Amino acid sequence: MSAGAHFPGGEYPLHERNTQVNGETFRILEQGRGEAVLFAHGFPDSADTWRSQMAAVAKAGFRAVALDMRGFGGSYAPEDADLYTSPYIVGDFVGVLDALEISSAVLVGHDWGADHAQRAMLMRPDRFRALISLSIPYAPRGDASLNDDLRARGLGDRYYALDFDRSGAGEQFLPAARSIPNILYWLSTSPPPDARWDPIDPAKHMLRPAPVAIPDWADPDYVRRTIEAFESTGFETGLNYYRAVPKTFELMAAFKSAVIRQPSLYIWGAADGLCQFFHPDNPRVDDLRASQRGLIDVIRVENAGHWLQHEAADRVNAELIGFLQKYVAGDA
Repeated sequence: MSAGAHFPGGEYPLHERNTQVNGETFRILEQGRGEAVLFAHGFPDSADTWRSQMAAVAKAGFRAVALDMRGFGGSYAPEDADLYTSPYIVGDFVGVLDALEISSAVLVGHDWGADHAQRAMLMRPDRFRALISLSIPYAPRGDASLNDDLRARGLGDRYYALDFDRSGAGEQFLPAARSIPNILYWLSTSPPPDARWDPIDPAKHMLRPAPVAIPDWADPDYVRRTIEAFESTGFETGLNYYRAVPKTFELMAAFKSAVIRQPSLYIWGAADGLCQFFHPDNPRVDDLRASQRGLIDVIRVENAGHWLQHEAADRVNAELIGFLQKYVAGDA
């Protein structure tokens, strides 16, 4: 593990370092002491998306750890899409724990981070003791992959992510200085409701020019860091998460209809177009508990879209800490 940068943070300084995870280099942020909470981000993002949550968790007496997921930022970024399936991503999570000598952790995931965190609960219950999913509800593996299901429903030409399967799709996101602010704006509550991003309406795509430089809820330092990260890496390897969906479906055959048994929480933004697509009606705890036996609650956050860890940071932080203190603290 290399010695990394140190950021001021009073009693709870934030440390940034490069760490060897299963023989590859990953960028890690770490803050606080106590029982571990591992944060996993989505697309297009980095570990820096969690700075508010990490500070709050550290202050509450936990050890917050966030990684740049493979393919992003300062972490290992293979070109082969087959290296982005859930077994590899879950292996990264376990490798981070091993590198930091952590026996078990709570997983907090947003977007793709939530998707793979959910599978980590199934594949390695010995290492991951609880789950908090943001923006992505858990759906057990069924008889058809998500992509095949979308095409069967006539959405093959409309669902946004299927466009990312083609080689070179990352070019449409260039330059990052333009695309990152656009994505942050359109996927949030900043636009008028009838103009917000819609995952099945190509006319309301995420790369439309935004009318503002950055949304008023976004920390300029976070936006700058995110732009710089993608100026360095490009977007192609991050899109491999979408391209790996069919292969992950094949590899997860042993987990068909599997339920998550650890304590869990689902938090979603009421204005998130992706959530509205996945569950057009407000999901009920009793309904979701059929596949998440340990589900404690479903939290609908008003006035928040897909970036609720930023748009409603105080609310998200309060829910995280309440869950950790009640269901995790002292329950080693």
